[in-house]
Amino acid sequence: MGNTFGHMFRTTTWGESHGGSIGVVIDGCPPGLELSENDIQPELDRRRPGQSKIASPRKETDTVHIHSGLFEGKTTGTPICMMVMNTDARPEAYSEMSKKFRPSHADFTYTMKYGIRNWQGGGRASARETIGRVAAGAVAKKFLAQRFGIDILAYVRQIHKIIVEIDPEQVNREIVESNIARCPEPNKADEMISVIERVRSEGNSVGGVIECLTRGAPAGLGEPVFDKLEADLAKAMLSLPATKGFEIGSGFSGVTMTGAEHNDPFRSKNGRVYTESNFSGGVQGGISNGQPIFFRVAFKPVATIMREQKTVDTDLRNTTITAKGRHDPCVVPRAVPIVEAMTALVLADHALRWKAQCG
Repeated sequence: MGNTFGHMFRTTTWGESHGGSIGVVIDGCPPGLELSENDIQPELDRRRPGQSKIASPRKETDTVHIHSGLFEGKTTGTPICMMVMNTDARPEAYSEMSKKFRPSHADFTYTMKYGIRNWQGGGRASARETIGRVAAGAVAKKFLAQRFGIDILAYVRQIHKIIVEIDPEQVNREIVESNIARCPEPNKADEMISVIERVRSEGNSVGGVIECLTRGAPAGLGEPVFDKLEADLAKAMLSLPATKGFEIGSGFSGVTMTGAEHNDPFRSKNGRVYTESNFSGGVQGGISNGQPIFFRVAFKPVATIMREQKTVDTDLRNTTITAKGRHDPCVVPRAVPIVEAMTALVLADHALRWKAQCG
């Protein structure tokens, strides 16, 4: 249970961090979409470990193979299965964790739920599971771009106490990808990198915030009541490893404003309705209003740190643990393509639901 996301564009991920392979099955992708591994690989390259000095040093090429759902370079409408081999797994580094629970990790809760857990790298709780999400998101991105003209861009807004104040509308992909922090402000990016390097040297970790902007989404995406667009976006983001917060538009800062200040006035120009401000974040009543959709996601500090910590073992005895293995001191820069992928999966699903319902 809990391994499938979406209604009409359905994504099921499978595999473990230190198993033989990991991947995804997409069911519901419309037929006729031109697709190849070359559409998927660049997104996986943005997510993979070992890509920079501030990422996990695990060496994986994360080379994707599409095993079904294509004929003559186009989707057939049948399930698309994609797989990535794990080539640099080192399960022996996690032997101490077979009997001890890492603080603030999923070790204890998985044991309480299932009575068994894969302790090698965290199993399904590992962020390596997101390979399947990113691969599926690449397909969703291409579908949204070709059929609806939708573009999705995420970037790092904050690392620890370093915050970038920037107009989302002024951000472009080139500047985001120009530095390993994936921050759109170069000077702040250097500060972020320094902080991440420092905490790594101390055996510690930090968190941060990713902001995501969607341009070109039409008015009408989303469902009333339980399947509101922002509700599905929140679920998508909070399903990611290490996430602890979600806010859309003005978010929590909106509580400091009055209704007169916060309302987005409607105007009409050249037959198109737009709003003069966008405190709603592009969503009103759970349905997109045609304005850019933007939100923020908070990521906690990585739970696995290279310091001795208090814990208990599987016999419920008090003890300590010092983690080993290869881990990110900050997951936020590598999480940027994952946030984009989950956004694409939500929007692709709602786009298909909208077309099915309204024609």
